[in-house]
Amino acid sequence: MIRRRHDSDLDACVAVLAEVHTHSGYPHHWPDDPARWLTPDGLTAAWVAETDGTVAGHAALCGPEVSRLYVAPAARGGGLGGRLLRAVEAEAAARGLRAVLEVKTTDTAAIALYERLGWLRRGTERQDWGGEVVTVHRYAAQPAHPAD
Repeated sequence: MIRRRHDSDLDACVAVLAEVHTHSGYPHHWPDDPARWLTPDGLTAAWVAETDGTVAGHAALCGPEVSRLYVAPAARGGGLGGRLLRAVEAEAAARGLRAVLEVKTTDTAAIALYERLGWLRRGTERQDWGGEVVTVHRYAAQPAHPAD
């Protein structure tokens, strides 16, 4: 189930984020205050994915940007990441925005998900992330199609 995140979900979201960081290296740098990191300035909305009543994933929308998207390692492969991404896309579209995101070029599983769901790569660039240069791809959701 995908639902809006509540403040009471933050501890569970941080616990899952810690699993993801250990398993996959996301986020690139572990934040000093993970709960605050999950609630960035400009946050429009956030969602959680639940399996059997337990938080198993998270996604956020900040303006048009998809952010803080992750799924617990044990819950991967069941479509939660795609469902979270679609929830964020729908919210962006409802606000008249075309969703965008950035992903490290080394995060091949995430890149495969975005491309499988039809996201369009718009560019690749090198960025300074806290004194470390990383290469990221920029993606945009497919443009909304007018109703028939």
